[in-house]
Amino acid sequence: MKYFLLFLFLPSLLFAQNIKIVDGDTIHISKIKYRFHGIDAPEMSQICKVNNKNIKCGLLSKKKLVEKIGNKKVSCLKETIDRYKRVVAECFVNNESLSKYLVKNGYAFAYRKYSKKFVEEENYAKENKLGLWSMDFQYPWDYRRNK
Repeated sequence: MKYFLLFLFLPSLLFAQNIKIVDGDTIHISKIKYRFHGIDAPEMSQICKVNNKNIKCGLLSKKKLVEKIGNKKVSCLKETIDRYKRVVAECFVNNESLSKYLVKNGYAFAYRKYSKKFVEEENYAKENKLGLWSMDFQYPWDYRRNK
C-alpha cells in the first residue's frame, strides 16, 4: 500500500517547478533566471497615481503575474542571454504567452527598444484604458533612467 501511494504522488513530484516571481517581467525557475523578452514592467519601487492616490504599480504588475501563473507549469523559449546573465525568453502557461497577457491587460509595456512583437497588445490596452493605462505612470525605462 505504501508503494502504491508513492506511485500516485510521484508524477506531481516529477513535474513540480520551483518558481519564484521576482517582478512583472522576471521569474526564476529552479536556478535559472528568466527575463521576459520584448516587454518591460514597472519596477517594484515604482509608484503610479489614480485619483491622486499612490498605487505601487510594480507590485501590482507582479501580483497579476502571480495570479496568472498560479500553480501552473511555466515553459520558456530562450531568445538570448542578457548582460545580467538572465535568459531572455518568452514564457508560457497553458500555451498562452505571459508577456502578451501582461501587455494586453496593461500591466507591462511593449519594450520597443528590443522588440515590436507586443505593440498591438499595448495599443489595445491603451485604447481600452486597461491596467496602468487607467493611471498616471512613468514608463519603466524612464523611471530607471531618472533614478
